[in-house]
Amino acid sequence: MSSLRENNIQKLPNELFDVLIIGGGINGAVSAAALAAKGVKVALIDRGDFAGATSSNSSNLAWGGIKYLENHEYFLVNQLCKSRNHLMRSYPSTVKEIRFFTSIQKGFRFPPFFIYLGTLVYWFMGRFFTRLPRYINTRKIKRLESVVNTSNIGGGFEYSDSFLLDNDARFVFNFIRSSMSYGCIAANYVRSEESTREGDLWVTKSKDEISNRNFEIRSKVIINAAGPFVDSINVINNQNTKHHHLFSKGIHLIVDKITDSNKVLTFFADDGRLFFIIPMGPKTCIGTTDTQVEHPDTKVTEEDRQFILDNVNKLLLLDKPLTKDDVIAERCGVRPLAIKGTNGEADWVQLSRKHSIDSNHEEKYLSIFGGKLTDCINVGNEIASLVKEFGIKLPYADYKWYGEADDTVKSEFLHRAMLIKLDDMTPSTSTEPLSTRFWRRYGRNAINMLEKIRENPDKAELLIEGSEYLRVEIEHTAEHEMVTKLEDFLRRRSKISLVLRREDILSASGLKEACVILFGKHQAEYKLQEYIDSTSDH
Repeated sequence: MSSLRENNIQKLPNELFDVLIIGGGINGAVSAAALAAKGVKVALIDRGDFAGATSSNSSNLAWGGIKYLENHEYFLVNQLCKSRNHLMRSYPSTVKEIRFFTSIQKGFRFPPFFIYLGTLVYWFMGRFFTRLPRYINTRKIKRLESVVNTSNIGGGFEYSDSFLLDNDARFVFNFIRSSMSYGCIAANYVRSEESTREGDLWVTKSKDEISNRNFEIRSKVIINAAGPFVDSINVINNQNTKHHHLFSKGIHLIVDKITDSNKVLTFFADDGRLFFIIPMGPKTCIGTTDTQVEHPDTKVTEEDRQFILDNVNKLLLLDKPLTKDDVIAERCGVRPLAIKGTNGEADWVQLSRKHSIDSNHEEKYLSIFGGKLTDCINVGNEIASLVKEFGIKLPYADYKWYGEADDTVKSEFLHRAMLIKLDDMTPSTSTEPLSTRFWRRYGRNAINMLEKIRENPDKAELLIEGSEYLRVEIEHTAEHEMVTKLEDFLRRRSKISLVLRREDILSASGLKEACVILFGKHQAEYKLQEYIDSTSDH
């Protein structure tokens, strides 16, 4: 078991915190990172793993919301484009520009050239930060992307947005890791059962889901950042808010690479919603669905799978149709859509992903509704400002809490990487040099990993067959990344379970040794069996 987690669990009931954050998704993660870096005493808990729900089931796209132009939400698109550009500047190794190659079917509600004009407006609102869009006629579509079925295509266009080069959960966790570096006491698998006011403080009854131990956390402020579970927690905590959530279920299927295109192939599916075919290294991610659901706990259904398979088989000219046997992994999550008012009546298809923060100033309680990864830096900054309004001191209020380490640190890392010839150690399974991946995933912490490889070259051994992760990475994860269950590592700290079939993971040489590193020899077998049992119905 993670000694880091055990130490933090011991601290949670024994200290008084300025702020307790409930929820370790993107909203909670950036709130913790912003506040802790500014000198606030922060605790963060999540009933599951960090980034365990919506924040690990996205399309990995950090886009400016081009689809909101259709609803004339120009202010929102302008803000999201600004946020996207800021994210790309702040995380140049992680958030990259990518081209979207869009084909429009004949008879669609708007002609292709009219939508192309919309991409020019989008580019303008994006402050010309990305490459210029271009219109593409049907004949050229066939020449540029031969995999696209042009039999019913009226035309198309290309435009740019951005995506996460790594997986979304990893991006979220790096904010958690950053917050802990600044003193945040964070713990996964800790459930918030009820929060009540005692004088000027909040007392939150909590439960360690691993040991079943109950304890209380005392804080001056509570931030409810539980994503799709914000409403249910507010009911328990007797909070009346201006907003609540509606839910849209989205799923993606991951298959072996079906096109050599390095662009996001974009279509409009049978239901009229956007449908993506997204490059993912040696794999392809396909989706998404958009289905209104009543509750945030959802699963992939046969109908969901068939919807995606039917659309991809119709839209692409594949050597053979994709079937469910081709599916390597699945993503399933809900989009929490913020709506004002107390009832559930709304045209949910028209709802955007914009965030709203409801503030109970008297009781010092914040609730974050909606939101998307693109806007995460703004969420962190807004939370810091609101907490300051509650009377909590921010000793380092002007400190910049986000972004990659500066060029001096990166130069030091690259110099050390060259000295030990790190890129020569790149596994054959990797699609990029080790130095690129190390810097993107671990930042300044990668320098310590290089030193360990220099001292002992065996640390550069590829441990789990078929993956791209080295022994030194797994040791680093065990020590610093609070892996409590094997799925935490395979699905969220890494993306192994997104690119390898379950049976290939379980049969991979080195998996048991990785479990020993992650959990210790006494817990390794139990944790492996726990993973087998939890995924047996997938």
